[in-house]
Amino acid sequence: MFLFIDRMIEELDQGLRVLSGAVSAHRDVEFPEPVIELNDEQKKMSAKLMRVNHTGEVCAQALYLGQAAVEKNGDIKIELIQSAREELDHLAWTQQRIKELGGATSVLNPLFYGGSFAVGLLAGLFGTQTSLGFLQETERQVESHLSDHLERLPVEDVRSRAIISQMKQEERVHADRAKLLGASMLPKPVTEAMGLMSKAMTRTTFII
Repeated sequence: MFLFIDRMIEELDQGLRVLSGAVSAHRDVEFPEPVIELNDEQKKMSAKLMRVNHTGEVCAQALYLGQAAVEKNGDIKIELIQSAREELDHLAWTQQRIKELGGATSVLNPLFYGGSFAVGLLAGLFGTQTSLGFLQETERQVESHLSDHLERLPVEDVRSRAIISQMKQEERVHADRAKLLGASMLPKPVTEAMGLMSKAMTRTTFII
């Protein structure tokens, strides 16, 4: 019981850090030179897209930690926590870029964090292989929408493009890692439902 309470306190602390923006990257992104000055319209578009990606990373933190909280396999739990730490860099990168562009993070982040943590817990309760399958599918869908953002971002915004390219590469690594660890394939209705939830999140956070 005490271990469970300690774990929940840790999760609450991490959630507050994520939602308050008290995070910092442990790695840097290599930006191409020279940096091109963006006009107001380009900054506005880039800030909106980066806000969507920031909320995606907020959700990723909650999903990973929710899955880890109920994972019984010690090695898999470590993998989930490690992936969450790597994704924390993505969170910090997008947060910093939004600030540089003069934008703001989504006011809906607390709602999405809570919902994602609950979904992570539920996925974890279905067993390790299903949990890993959920992780793999999540990363696959994130990689897809990052590809879409690379097409929508202004060509001149080399800093945002560098961040998203790095994130896209690492999301693929996480998906491949889940597969190697024994992820099971999810039923089509589940993947379709995940896709619909993802679209709802991206459309709302693009605006709010």
